[in-house]
Amino acid sequence: MELKPLSATNDFVFRKVFSENMAILKAFLMTVLDLPAEEYKNLEVIDPNLGREFIEDKLGVLDVKITTTSGKVLNLEIQIKPQRSIWKRILFYNSKMVVEQVKSGYKYERINRVISILIADFVMLKENDACHHRFRLYDENKKVHFPDSIEINVLELPKMQEADGTPLGNWLRFLSAKTEEEYMAAAQTNPAINEAWGVIKVLSGDEQARALAEAREKARMDMDSWLDDARHEGREEGREEGRQEEKLEVARNLLRKNMSHEDIVDTTGLPLEEVKKLAADLS
Repeated sequence: MELKPLSATNDFVFRKVFSENMAILKAFLMTVLDLPAEEYKNLEVIDPNLGREFIEDKLGVLDVKITTTSGKVLNLEIQIKPQRSIWKRILFYNSKMVVEQVKSGYKYERINRVISILIADFVMLKENDACHHRFRLYDENKKVHFPDSIEINVLELPKMQEADGTPLGNWLRFLSAKTEEEYMAAAQTNPAINEAWGVIKVLSGDEQARALAEAREKARMDMDSWLDDARHEGREEGREEGRQEEKLEVARNLLRKNMSHEDIVDTTGLPLEEVKKLAADLS
């Protein structure tokens, strides 16, 4: 029996597709963003963990974190379930990416623009049918942009028909695909999407990769159920802390299955040192 292909919206699969192949990442970013072509010459995928100055600071782990040629910092995120605090979370991530540049010893004038791309498998903006919104700081009265500031791009997969037939629409169709036929239809529109489909096929046929993706999905569903129960009982919990605990629980389960530390880092986005600490605690 032929296995169903893994979903590109599974965050383990998403990171594999977009963080390990620069050609795929570059093609996607060039479709979404309006940066000059030279910005994509030296893309680098970097540590997705947002630094904490104090132990009580809120944790932050991005799906894919990238720097461009000039040092602009990009955050590529996938979100498949609605969250009440989603707007504040993406704003928090952008703010942290600004602040950590100063902590790295930069002077204010060297702070680079930070850009987030949030891909949502649900409708976030009901005001119109547009599938792509680009938000920047802007003086509405004087019609002037704040120079080189934060930027947040929101892509809504349920609205992909609005971009049907366009390069962006083809990428959204790939990200929304559930069957081999849907993947292949999207792959025929673009060499980079075809390459991304090749990554999906390899992952789908790899027993360990499939186990990692399915473990990640099960953990997400368990966490959603836990949060629903907490809300029902009047114990509203912070979503960010919930996401972090979810990652820790996935890591513990994979350690019990004797997965390598590197594979667990790849699956959860946790720092290697934290995975090692969990392994020591379990043993």
